[in-house]
Amino acid sequence: MALVEMVMPKMGESVMEGTILQWLKAVGDEIEEDEPVLEVATDKVDTEVPATHAGVLKEVLAQEGDVVQVGQTIAIISTDGDAPADAPASQPEAAPATVAAVEQTIVQAQVATANNNGTERLNAPATGRFYSPLVLNIAKTEGIPMTELEYVPGTGSENRVTKKDILAYVANRQNNGGVAVQTAPATQVATKPAAVTTTSKPAASSKPSTPATVSYSGAHDVIEMDRMRKMIAQRMVDSKRISPHVTTFVEADVTNIVMWRNKVKKEFQQKHGEKITFTPIFIEAIAKTLGDFPLVNSSIEGENIIVKKDINIGMATALPSGNLIVPVIKNADQMNLLGLAKRVNDLANRARNNKLNPDELSGGTYTMSNIGGFGNEMGTPILMQPQVGILAIGAIKKKPVVIETPTGDMIGIRHMMFMSHAYDHRIVDGALGGGFVRRVADYLEAFDVDMVI
Repeated sequence: MALVEMVMPKMGESVMEGTILQWLKAVGDEIEEDEPVLEVATDKVDTEVPATHAGVLKEVLAQEGDVVQVGQTIAIISTDGDAPADAPASQPEAAPATVAAVEQTIVQAQVATANNNGTERLNAPATGRFYSPLVLNIAKTEGIPMTELEYVPGTGSENRVTKKDILAYVANRQNNGGVAVQTAPATQVATKPAAVTTTSKPAASSKPSTPATVSYSGAHDVIEMDRMRKMIAQRMVDSKRISPHVTTFVEADVTNIVMWRNKVKKEFQQKHGEKITFTPIFIEAIAKTLGDFPLVNSSIEGENIIVKKDINIGMATALPSGNLIVPVIKNADQMNLLGLAKRVNDLANRARNNKLNPDELSGGTYTMSNIGGFGNEMGTPILMQPQVGILAIGAIKKKPVVIETPTGDMIGIRHMMFMSHAYDHRIVDGALGGGFVRRVADYLEAFDVDMVI
């Protein structure tokens, strides 16, 4: 009998773990190669993981809700079609009941029967639950506020709301006029076991003790971080710890770009079916500059500098949930402006709808963040490890500027924009980091206002 280990795949650059959301196949099911077997959530994306081999799912080694490291075995596949026995030998015996298990059972039992409009709801809000970005996106699209989402019954681990749960809730909600009636909590039946067997375990020495309760004065709200925000927070702290950040600022005159876009945007959309924004123009200039300054397109491994040949530019994108995701435009230097415009629009739209593939979030060699979209003029961005450079693009503002002409200097109104270039001072010194952002500005200021695409 040929047994093959199925491992947790790499889900994107710097992603080292994933949470099992749901097994789509059960032990004993036949599966085809590349057929989705389970759903996994990371801080970047929720995605389906396909089978690496065809056969029978012999054993599941990671349960729903488990956090699994990349490369860890999550299942065993029998490639000769032998189905497992009714009770797999590796199945652990039932552990003694614990207080937590009993509490979880009580919470799950609090699901109310269908109320008078047919929409099932919990008797009490399930505060503090983990919601995947996919569930939050569906809730936002359907106009379900968090105060209502907390009443949605969840069948996942620790009462987590799965994709099926939220879709079923939405279907019932729509079938009954789109109104979810708040029901009064049903009287709880106090059917508790007479005695609960608990197993005390010594606390692991590596885990910190529970912090003391903090008292806050005045009115306040306490918001628990979701999994994505926790991961972002940890990576930002790690990046500041790993890399000595230096930021250099340059102001560029982008009047030609503004005038050109205003002139062609309607015709461009009619001709190509795409909106033309400033983002692909900025990415084109960055890609050219990375070709001129290859050391900025690099990373550090130990005491070695790895200079990347491919120019893959990450594009920081804000999500409806308030979190941040960075899809990557691969080989950006090999695309023309039309190709970049189509790629930028496609990635941005699918990022906001949580439809990106893991491959589209990996392999970045440099990152651009357009903070100007929030009205910010400049900033000090944090590096995406292991990259050594990131460029923040500020808001475009009209300003009076001294213009040099062959007949003398004059004052004119120009469209000006700050760029903030943060870089890793371990290998990028001020001359290189400053020269890089100055070259980006030069490319933008030399933009051909008569260009036709």
